[in-house]
Amino acid sequence: MNRLPTNVPRGRFDFEHLPETDQSFENALAKARSGERLTVADGVELLTTGTEFEGIDPARKERVLEAADRRRAEVVGEEVTFVVNLNNNVTTACNTGCLFCNFKDPAGEFERGNETRGFSKTPGESRRIVRDAVARGVYEVTSVSGLHPALALNDEHLEILAANGGPNYKPASAYRVDPGTYVEQIEAMNVDGVHVHSMTPEEAAHARRGTDWSYESVYRELMDVGLASVPGTAAEILVDEVRDVICPQKIDSAEWEAAMEAAASVGLDVTATIMYGHVENEMHRVVHLDRVRDLQERTGAITEFVPLSFVHRNTPLAEKGMVTDGATREEDELMIAVSRLYLDNVENVQSSWVKYGDAFGLKLLSCGANDFMGTILSEEITKRAGGEYGEFRSVRDYVEMITAIGRIPVERSTDYRERRVVDPDGGPLGPMLGPKADGTPLTAGRPAPADD
Repeated sequence: MNRLPTNVPRGRFDFEHLPETDQSFENALAKARSGERLTVADGVELLTTGTEFEGIDPARKERVLEAADRRRAEVVGEEVTFVVNLNNNVTTACNTGCLFCNFKDPAGEFERGNETRGFSKTPGESRRIVRDAVARGVYEVTSVSGLHPALALNDEHLEILAANGGPNYKPASAYRVDPGTYVEQIEAMNVDGVHVHSMTPEEAAHARRGTDWSYESVYRELMDVGLASVPGTAAEILVDEVRDVICPQKIDSAEWEAAMEAAASVGLDVTATIMYGHVENEMHRVVHLDRVRDLQERTGAITEFVPLSFVHRNTPLAEKGMVTDGATREEDELMIAVSRLYLDNVENVQSSWVKYGDAFGLKLLSCGANDFMGTILSEEITKRAGGEYGEFRSVRDYVEMITAIGRIPVERSTDYRERRVVDPDGGPLGPMLGPKADGTPLTAGRPAPADD
């Protein structure tokens, strides 16, 4: 067989989990086609197109993609959804030291008298940014930020940290910009009925550090001031031997799951992600999928699964020579496809144009994905890592791209409960689901109201 290479650096790390199974590719594919629930061994066979050989077999790959696309059509039909959203990340200050990340800046750079390329926003600045976006028709604000040492859950938490010298804490007075508290930031972004999608498990852990507070209490308090759903980022790979390499200071896999279960228990929807294409192998990827599927069995709260292909440029993993590339296109296709086939209890699988670009992102919509992300308005994380695919897509862009591949463009709410099929001939080609959305094209803009 003429097989395509993979970019997973097998053998470079002494991992316990290896892409080896007693299953066969043909048996795994037959189960996938029949709709039978897959095992980890099945998933590994499909993701590798057969573990008995190195590399990806193109013909077998196409059979996996075909099965996933058929499953997509059975589960969600021909609609391709997108959301009209804004990214408002509060700060790039972070001391966690994840080797895959180039979004962060050392927190010491933000102290008085120092210089940084990064940013921190006050709650007032966050509110102005979100108010402007809502006035233009945006109805979701996504906020994923660095772990600033001065950020705490609330005023009581600040007092506890100040009294006890808690982990990764310095008072706001040490910094040029006071980011406020998580409660203040979420409350500030809670403008005119916008959906606030924020507080990853890692941020929730930061918001309870130095206390015996539960994740439930953290999420409940934030929900009271406007938090509406939780992004399941910070998952990376939910296998601790991989996390020990790429993000040893982050919470472990069990802690990530505990935070997600807590968010679900207080009534918050959540998403789930995987970041692949760095030091992990295919077994790690499928074990991750298995943990996500189990989490969904327990909670039913996961609205979408988002595979994120690692952008290696400008990251410490690349600078240290630990990786030389990200995933191949074939690996991206198989990751989307096997996610669709394996996650039989998660309805929506997302293709990210930020990670894959427009053309390839559209191709992945025929590999099992049915959601094409959001308008973004501002994207900083992937861009800093060397991403090349821009920061913004309008409703018109979405309609043109989705109809070009013969699918149906559908504007959706964050939770997928509200949907609007967009007629490319009858418009309107602007957002309609937001509290101030009236179909005006997003690029036109509108003046924001004066500050309160």
